[in-house]
Amino acid sequence: MRRKLALLFVALGFGGFLAINNLTPAVGSNHTAAIMSIDGAIDSASADFLARGIVSAFEGGHSFLIIKLDTPGGLLGSTREIVESMLGSPIPLVVYVSPSGAQAASAGTFITSASHIAAMAPATNIGAASPVGSGGEDLPETIKDKVTEDTAALIRGIAGRRSRNVKALEDTVLSAVSYTAAEALEIGIVDIVAQDLDDLLAQLDGRTVQLDDGQVTLRTEGISIVTISRTPLERFLGFLANPDIAFILLTIGGLGILIEFLSPGLLGPGIIGLIALALAFVALGSMPVNWVGAGLILLAMGLFYLEAQAPGVGVFGVGGAISFILGAFLLFGNLSFGPFVPQLPAAPRVELSLWVLGTVTAFLLALIFLMARATHQATKAVVYAGATTIGEVVGQLGHAISDLHPSGTVYVAGEQWSAESDDGEPIQNGKEVIVLAVEGLVLRVFQADKESLGDES
Repeated sequence: MRRKLALLFVALGFGGFLAINNLTPAVGSNHTAAIMSIDGAIDSASADFLARGIVSAFEGGHSFLIIKLDTPGGLLGSTREIVESMLGSPIPLVVYVSPSGAQAASAGTFITSASHIAAMAPATNIGAASPVGSGGEDLPETIKDKVTEDTAALIRGIAGRRSRNVKALEDTVLSAVSYTAAEALEIGIVDIVAQDLDDLLAQLDGRTVQLDDGQVTLRTEGISIVTISRTPLERFLGFLANPDIAFILLTIGGLGILIEFLSPGLLGPGIIGLIALALAFVALGSMPVNWVGAGLILLAMGLFYLEAQAPGVGVFGVGGAISFILGAFLLFGNLSFGPFVPQLPAAPRVELSLWVLGTVTAFLLALIFLMARATHQATKAVVYAGATTIGEVVGQLGHAISDLHPSGTVYVAGEQWSAESDDGEPIQNGKEVIVLAVEGLVLRVFQADKESLGDES
């Protein structure tokens, strides 16, 4: 009897499992929906955040995901990543261009169109999705047609997949057309114009969307909203994705390594420099960067090192300053006196502030000058150590401690010196020498016994 009951319960359980898995999904049964916000330029950090939001909403068992959007545009590569994530989403996606005054320009047009349900608040706009250069400039004629047609094909594919107005969306790419919320609703680019979130939820109730595994009907009455926020790491990466921050980190990194080479054993500057360089490359990896510019900045640090090693020459210092400024100019290809402001309707400009460049350059050159001066003073201290001044070294007797051919090392006034034979003739190790002159840190000497032979004759 017990065995029969056990088999009955197993059969009922297995049958219930099959029934549940074959029912049409009634999304909204758990009465929760997720919401996330994407503001500002679309970059790799935005793409990663949205992809994580979709996964989190699905794994969290939420009915659907609302993406509040306000963007002037962004990188085409990151936009493609976002569109790919949205088209393959296992959960209904609702893009809501909000609040009033917000925009879904450029990259935002693709993101809005790729949603299952597209909504806009009044006094918002969508469109102006023509591709431009990384700095917001027009593309060169040689590649403009190719990139534009490729981008237009992408927007046509999205429009066809989501049953939106193909021609109207294609015009946002080919002719940079932009639409108000009311116009977008009228011509079939978006599905809803909602005053606020409550109005949006009310209009979503009962709507059906098509997922890869079947149709889903949204039920929003009494639904609870759960916010998906950026993680501390995502916020930190977003902070780094700023041209001025990346430039400063790259400069600090190079400077830290430079100080470590000039003063081996300090460790602190070297460690800070390596960390700053690592963070700089993380930041640069999320932005369109000319790596020649980054290389010129690091080359400038090498030239500054040579200047500190040979103070007073000036060639290395001037070359380093020129290399540093050119590198900063080429790093993002844009310089401005103003703050980092997107240029509409094109994609946001990735540019370096001239104020930041000027301040960092002035500070760096002053620091290099001080380090070169300190090195020069330290050299003078060695040259004039104790009673060994230039005046006292000249005329003193010493001896060679290596062969001079014609350069080598001599021992004079209790110290070892680099020396060079004055007449160019070789001087053997152990021979006595007399100092004729001092040139920097090099003594010009002649062999003492040769002078004696000359006097006898």
